[in-house]
Amino acid sequence: MRTFSFIYRHVKWLCYFPGMPRSTRPRANVSTLAEVAAAAGVSVATASRARGGYGSVRSDTADRVAEVARTLRYSRNGLARSIVTGRTHTLGAVVADIENPFFASAMRAFSDVAGKAASQVLLANTDEDADTERAAVEMLLQRRVDGMLVVPASPMEIDHLRAVQSGGTPLVLLDRTLAGLTVDSVVIDNVLAGRMAAAPLLSAGHRRIAMVTSAERDDPAGPRANPGLGRILGFRQALRAAGIDDGDAVAHAVDFRVTSAEERTLELLSGPRPPTALVTTDSSMTLGAIRAARRLGLRVPHDVSLVGIDDADWMPVLVPPITVVAQPAAQLGAHAASLLLRRLAEPEAPPVVRTLPVTMIMRGSVAPPGAARPSNGTLVWAPPRPDVPQS
Repeated sequence: MRTFSFIYRHVKWLCYFPGMPRSTRPRANVSTLAEVAAAAGVSVATASRARGGYGSVRSDTADRVAEVARTLRYSRNGLARSIVTGRTHTLGAVVADIENPFFASAMRAFSDVAGKAASQVLLANTDEDADTERAAVEMLLQRRVDGMLVVPASPMEIDHLRAVQSGGTPLVLLDRTLAGLTVDSVVIDNVLAGRMAAAPLLSAGHRRIAMVTSAERDDPAGPRANPGLGRILGFRQALRAAGIDDGDAVAHAVDFRVTSAEERTLELLSGPRPPTALVTTDSSMTLGAIRAARRLGLRVPHDVSLVGIDDADWMPVLVPPITVVAQPAAQLGAHAASLLLRRLAEPEAPPVVRTLPVTMIMRGSVAPPGAARPSNGTLVWAPPRPDVPQS
């Protein structure tokens, strides 16, 4: 995966060693525009127009200046150019968890689209922490980015994002929208994703289905600002439509990490009435659920069926491969970049919320319930199977 210009939260810029005498600091062996102009036999103003691509310059003169610039290894001063044009040709991206395959894929596509537009990307990671997000946004503003993508960590603490918008820096939201902040956003229909995830389990005859999620229990933001809440809502809708009591159907992990999902799933599967099927709301929750099943010696789908929301590269190669509701991560990132570039070109264009479709991918992790479970509902405890999560 391409290395981004800024990774995670900390970057140290080292220009020179403070203790080194100024006269001994290394100087780049580059030429000035005046030297290029003298060697090409033109004025500095003409050389500047030729290298900057503006004004009237004869084609043969522009070619001669370009050839001399290559020979002398002349490079335009990006800082000076940004002062003149007001653009730094950099975009900022503040995401929730770059280790999550969804965000990694989205940011790869975002960076690719930005690169084609001759823009670099500065990337920061927040771990879903609002204070970290605030600091990252401030850092990007100090770097004078032309525009910014943000995956909001909190639907309530958004004053810094309002400041970005009011300050004139184009802003696009990925994966979430925010009430009271009218900006470009790229999302999926998370309620639909929750309904779709429950559908194959209900069709297979499951009645005790649990959802493992990192979403908080009482988040006032609503489903558009919190994808997990939207998926819970759709999941509950599907259960109710099937006549199933959904009172205790959702298990909330402590946070978004795999270990939290694993421990929460262990509690579910070790309870007095364990579910026969699980729905997980993202790839981290899915991996945690698989680890929990392995620790208990349970086989997917023979002992417990599983449907994940959000696909990952490792899911199709498991035995069995995992059935998922896949969201188009790369397309989401690419659309976010295109909206940000559009906003730079058309600052007065009306904001849009772009909703991309999700896809049901049927694989091998769903089967009818109860084949290997005793009638009293207790678990058969067995040693974990080596090497693979399921057999």
